[in-house]
Amino acid sequence: MPRAVREQQMLDAAVTGFARHGYQAASMDDIAEAAGVSKPLVYLYLKSKEELFTACIRRERAALVEAVRAGTRERGTSADQQLWDGLCAFFAHTAASPDGWTVLHRARTQGEPFASEVAAMRVEITELVRSLLGQAAQDAGCDGDLAEREVSGLAHALVGAAESLAEWANARTDDAPTAKETAATLMNFCWAGLENLMKGSRWTPGPRAR
Repeated sequence: MPRAVREQQMLDAAVTGFARHGYQAASMDDIAEAAGVSKPLVYLYLKSKEELFTACIRRERAALVEAVRAGTRERGTSADQQLWDGLCAFFAHTAASPDGWTVLHRARTQGEPFASEVAAMRVEITELVRSLLGQAAQDAGCDGDLAEREVSGLAHALVGAAESLAEWANARTDDAPTAKETAATLMNFCWAGLENLMKGSRWTPGPRAR
């Protein structure tokens, strides 16, 4: 069997093991057995448990980022349609690859070098969202302050909300929402406010809150 194919089998088994048991508790013996190989072969290919976990993070990170990019690749559509397509792609991927999403989510709390890998993924996705919102602000004729200052914060808030919703959706078993239902939840939560903001309508605190 070609090395590349064998290595993917190891990563498949490792993602399942790390998602089910966590990084610390996952057993290299169990991962090797699930992959149908010997433990020495796992170490020959991937050197250590740390390198194996890092390889899992990088593979799942690349797959998720590509899914979101593919979802927003169509040009000439409105900003809300592109955002909708991107959210649908994000939630479809996290629902179809729950173990991969669990690995990425847990890696943030496992220290370095794992946290940096996930942080880099978040930067990529946030920059993509920031670009979409920035273009929408520009198309709406918003002033430079909104495009330069607030759009970045809005993008971070939206990505954080999407991550939280993915956890919520994947944790549900009996009545799990579809990817489109989850995406609609977030669009209903954020776009009405974003659309008003693009039109110059802003929320301001009342006198007692200032």
